[in-house]
Amino acid sequence: MATLPVYPWHLAPPGLATRRQLRAMGLRPGGQPVVAELQRPRRRGRPPLVGYLYRVDQAKPVRPMTEGRARALAAALRARRICPQCRGDAGYCIPRTLGACVPCADNH
Repeated sequence: MATLPVYPWHLAPPGLATRRQLRAMGLRPGGQPVVAELQRPRRRGRPPLVGYLYRVDQAKPVRPMTEGRARALAAALRARRICPQCRGDAGYCIPRTLGACVPCADNH
């Protein structure tokens, strides 16, 4: 496997973008391989932050949101609000670190 070119943070050549940058342009990678990496150094011996770059000219438009996809997304978000202990709708996504709504987590 060939190694990918690595660029310093903010110095990627034109025509390459991260997933977030593509999304802001209304695009997605569309199955293309990663063509380069961005690396941002960090302090105290920690490994660098890495961002993968894709070619903008090969990116595809974001798929439109259909009624079925919107329903599925709403159901998934609703499921994340249901407390597994009291079975109530917490009104917010339950933190995975707690595993239950705040009142239930405080009681245990």
